[in-house]
Amino acid sequence: MSTQAVRDPGLQPERTRLAWRRTTLSCTVVAVLAARAALHRSGGAAGLLALAACCLLWIGFLALAHRRLHALVPARPAPLPARWALGAVCCAAGLAVAAGVLVASPA
Repeated sequence: MSTQAVRDPGLQPERTRLAWRRTTLSCTVVAVLAARAALHRSGGAAGLLALAACCLLWIGFLALAHRRLHALVPARPAPLPARWALGAVCCAAGLAVAAGVLVASPA
């Protein structure tokens, strides 16, 4: 007779969900501030390109976070695939760089 212990997930999945939500909120704030900077300054083609990059990277991060939050629903969630982690890091770093370009561009 095999007695497999039922895993008590504790608070780890909840902390992970909250971390994803916090990071998503941070990316949203960065994207909104970048859009605000682009609208209040005439950065020309470079500013519009940086704004478009911010929007695309923000949408990409939202999609990754949404998929990960749904993957955390079961009591035993699957580990985060390496390509999802790499995608999330690239989206967050790219968003920071693009927003920095918008904020640092001359008015």
